[in-house]
Amino acid sequence: MTHSATRHLFAALAATLLAWLASPAHAQDKKDFSQAERLLFMTNQLTTLKPPLVLRYSFRKSGSLEEGFDDKVSIALSKQADGSCCAGVGEFLTGARKLNLPEVPAAEGNPVILYFLERDVREMQRLTKGSQFHFRKRIRMAVYEAAKVREVSLQYRGKAVKGTEVEISPYLEDPNRSRYERLAVKQYLFTLSDAVPGGVYGIRSEIADKSAAAPAPLIVEELYAEGAEPAPRKTNP
Repeated sequence: MTHSATRHLFAALAATLLAWLASPAHAQDKKDFSQAERLLFMTNQLTTLKPPLVLRYSFRKSGSLEEGFDDKVSIALSKQADGSCCAGVGEFLTGARKLNLPEVPAAEGNPVILYFLERDVREMQRLTKGSQFHFRKRIRMAVYEAAKVREVSLQYRGKAVKGTEVEISPYLEDPNRSRYERLAVKQYLFTLSDAVPGGVYGIRSEIADKSAAAPAPLIVEELYAEGAEPAPRKTNP
């Protein structure tokens, strides 16, 4: 890829990431945001960090639909020009799976949430031939209208810490779900904790297999912070 093409790709992706953060149509009043929106998109998760440092995450894809893999994600944080935190540069997966990412020059929320979601909607487009814009819209609507938020206890570096889970199922009420029915049961679970540098303990998406004798979910994708110790999750019998 030429330098010019790379620059245009980064500009396009940067615009897409900003679209995740843009005020949705419902929020004519700046106060009209849900608790889940504030947790995921409007919390300064980096303010207490002392750059330079690197946030590291494991990534695993599993399930019966496609071949799985294990990989890694990192967010390198550096001081901004005024000395505050942070400018962020992400490396999301490696090799042929790597997602080219623009720098986030004045990050407040942890960019790893946006990167996970951006890769996710591209995967949904690949699997369904649907619109990335449509999947982004369904996720934002679900975060605003129907997210389940609950307090949880987590294990992090051998200690119990407090956390918050945000769960959404964006496609259950989608009028267009018949076009991708098998994938419409997809659920997302965002696990946050102030005890974890960068605030993100983990992100998990799962597409259950609704067939009669399903041995495992169709697709599970999991990202966990270095030091996170998530409890094993039950799969469908």
